[in-house]
Amino acid sequence: MNFRYEINLNLPLYSDLNTIGNPVYIGNNGVGTRGAFVIKSGLDSFYAFEASCPNHAPNNCSTMSIDGQNVVCDCEGYTYNLLSGQFLDRPNDGKRYYDLLFYNTTRSGNLVIISN
Repeated sequence: MNFRYEINLNLPLYSDLNTIGNPVYIGNNGVGTRGAFVIKSGLDSFYAFEASCPNHAPNNCSTMSIDGQNVVCDCEGYTYNLLSGQFLDRPNDGKRYYDLLFYNTTRSGNLVIISN
């Protein structure tokens, strides 16, 4: 399912996105599978990632939580970095694991648009 969501940087809800390195969770219906995490990565650049842990099917514990510039899966405690999307504590068990699912971001004035 495709989505497009506009974030107005002038709104208090998204004021953290005016500082580099501060993530925000967007939990609105229709944004990704379980919402999205957005982080300002540079002067005019932003990253957005799916909020559901990429290493198992969505369930009651798969929506991750922000921990600084990382997010943590409540199911297994897996940790991912929001500035790279990288799975930080990948088990060395020979199984295949995934990094965060990346969403497109575009900045237009005071709007950041995330989409897939």
